[in-house]
Amino acid sequence: MTGVLAAALLLAAGCDSSGTPSGQGAAPSRTTAAQSSPSGQAPGETAPPAKGSVRVLRTVAEGLDSPWGLAPLPGGSLLVSSRDKATITRVDDRTGKQTELGTVSGVAPEGEGGLLGIALSPGYASDHMIYAYFTSASDNRIVRMLYDPKKPAGEQLGAPDTIFKGIPKGVIHNGGRIAFGPDGMLYAGTGESGERGLAQDKESLGGKILRLTPEGLPAPGNPFPGSPVYTYGHRNVQGLAWDGRQRLFASEFGQDTWDELNAIKPGDNYGWPDAEGRSSDPKYHNPIAQWHTDQASPSGIAYAEGSVWMAGLRGRRLWRVPLKGTEASAPPQAFLTDAYGRLRTVVAAGGDKLWLVTSNTDGRGDPKKGDDRILELEVK
Repeated sequence: MTGVLAAALLLAAGCDSSGTPSGQGAAPSRTTAAQSSPSGQAPGETAPPAKGSVRVLRTVAEGLDSPWGLAPLPGGSLLVSSRDKATITRVDDRTGKQTELGTVSGVAPEGEGGLLGIALSPGYASDHMIYAYFTSASDNRIVRMLYDPKKPAGEQLGAPDTIFKGIPKGVIHNGGRIAFGPDGMLYAGTGESGERGLAQDKESLGGKILRLTPEGLPAPGNPFPGSPVYTYGHRNVQGLAWDGRQRLFASEFGQDTWDELNAIKPGDNYGWPDAEGRSSDPKYHNPIAQWHTDQASPSGIAYAEGSVWMAGLRGRRLWRVPLKGTEASAPPQAFLTDAYGRLRTVVAAGGDKLWLVTSNTDGRGDPKKGDDRILELEVK
């Protein structure tokens, strides 16, 4: 794990890989319904109703430019990252007023890359640090910045401090979702940047879920000693969420056939590029639900009311996957189909509420569908 550990220690040079834009979004139209795995056998757990509901309560904000990551602030308001402008904006969740915090220096937007996921430090109440995953000129990396709301608008972000670098970059498949888990560790979903072989190479940071300390070192207890790699065999992970029992789930873009929702087990191999969707090979961890790529192309996910909620880009819909343990307890159910265009990010807002972010200004959507916006949803 020499190369991976070096990257974690910020001693390695940036690993620069380029891809060719032939991945998600290129599949022919299909009409096959989404499929779920059989119901789990988790003792003592009750599955939610097989059928759920979604109600749009309001539009919180609109007129956003290439929004990607969303981080709720304590006490209200939301931080949203712009992939292409490399800015972070604070949105008042009551009035919709937008205040630009500043531009994140070092971001080099290109294709699917740019300023992607953001997350608040576990110690945000005292340290006021914002973490961000972004594409630089040489790699994808994770930084943290001091947020000082007392400074003038546009000057409230401190200089980014790089805590982790060397994640392969490409025009496609940059991953980008980051989230702090219940264990206080930082998880990051990465892509294989269009170079398929990286996903199976445990020495590479591409096509992985990484688990790091808040300082950017391999987290204690990781499955491969001295390595930040938590799971491998992924194509492009852009959704991370934990259920009420601290179990991790992740969404993943397929190529031409199957997108996936996976239950994450440390050290497991999720199959790409040898398997897309379910496989009969026992060495690969099968998804708990899968969709044809024109129905999903999933990005963000959130957990609420006993289900995982998954935002679909090409699918232009919000999927509900009810859970029993780490299995789907009923077939996935679609909501908001084509009502708001491409859907990028969904974040739990407490109880039966979700924040949902659209993605019609990302170069693949239709801005005529309406300016990108943040919606508040009530879900069951």
